[in-house]
Amino acid sequence: MTSRFRTHMEPRPMPGRAARRRLAAGVVLVLALLPAAPLAGQRAARVPAGWRGFTEAFDRFVQSEGVIGGGAVLVSGGRSAAWHERGFGDREAGESADSATIYHWGSITKTLTAIAIMQLRDRGLLSLDDPIVRWVPELRQLHNPFGSTDSITLRMLLSHSAGFQDPTWPYGEGKEWEPFEPTRWEQLVAMMPYQEIRFAPGSRYGYSNPAFIYLARVIENITGDPYQSYVQKNIWTPLGLTRSYFGATPYHLARHRSNSYIIRRDSSGGTRTIAVGRDFDPGITIPNGGWNAPLGDLAAYASFLLGSAGGDPRRAARYDAVLSRASLEEMWRRVVTVDGPESMGLSFFLLEPGERSIVGHTGQQAGFRSLIFLEPKSGTAVIAATNTINRARGAASSADWRTLTQAAASSLGP
Repeated sequence: MTSRFRTHMEPRPMPGRAARRRLAAGVVLVLALLPAAPLAGQRAARVPAGWRGFTEAFDRFVQSEGVIGGGAVLVSGGRSAAWHERGFGDREAGESADSATIYHWGSITKTLTAIAIMQLRDRGLLSLDDPIVRWVPELRQLHNPFGSTDSITLRMLLSHSAGFQDPTWPYGEGKEWEPFEPTRWEQLVAMMPYQEIRFAPGSRYGYSNPAFIYLARVIENITGDPYQSYVQKNIWTPLGLTRSYFGATPYHLARHRSNSYIIRRDSSGGTRTIAVGRDFDPGITIPNGGWNAPLGDLAAYASFLLGSAGGDPRRAARYDAVLSRASLEEMWRRVVTVDGPESMGLSFFLLEPGERSIVGHTGQQAGFRSLIFLEPKSGTAVIAATNTINRARGAASSADWRTLTQAAASSLGP
């Protein structure tokens, strides 16, 4: 695979007038994507010692997986402290992956849905212990061998402990007549009488995409806003995430949108790389996996999660208006154990190796893989995305991805 590699922590000089113009334009673009820099007199962002180890792990993953392109950013002290890009956002068009490249973030979208629910809770419009059927009565059609569906609460949906199935859609053979995901609410409602609760609600962890579609329905029923509009008005706009969107890419961002790729075995025993396309329609499933954005918007989001306002009181006030620090920390408390030291809070995975506490989420959809991990104590975060999934490698691909996510979590801290 032809690739281009770049990692940087400070600008590089470029000779010549034309080169200087290109550099100036690039700096303006990058600055537009970054969280606000610290005020004058404050210390520069700290780069943890583990960042280099993570970038090396990222490069190994890119090599073993045959990734076409991807990138990572380190957040420290309320700003983007280091960047690392590799390969192409679109190989066929010859477009390198860079700080402006827009990726699909998959299940990291669930954290937006959860924050929206917490906002409504803090405004007194719902309780986390409300039965989901209070807001989504259609769910009474589900077969629940463990008792009444009234026992399933919003808290259980947020913590993946409600007993709902995963994934959302029962088909996956890639036939032309199959939609990528259900496109309409009525389709999910029609399926409900033929689904059942898989385990006693609240008894254990069981990842569920549909749970977050139902939570989005709660948001819509209470506010009257479509889910996408609610997130735009109440999360993205106050946080300044100007290049985040759902669904089709806006025209003015189209040139930055990454293509996505899936590598499969062919009939000769070799492999072939299939370009899936720049846009796809997640349909009704947007609340569990529809966020599109460049790394810079995710870096700004991580700064909000960390409460790192860079000494700017106005920025701190915006953070608190979106969701209070107390409510965010509530989302990071263990609700149910996942495996070993890993547990689930309210939509966030929690890792507790020793005395450290790591919070985060990963995503995988339509050729894209993504991760965001943060350590609140040190105020650092690592965010990464790639635009290729290698189906030909099977379990080896999944194992290498787990290794990369572990490297991301391990890289945080002093």
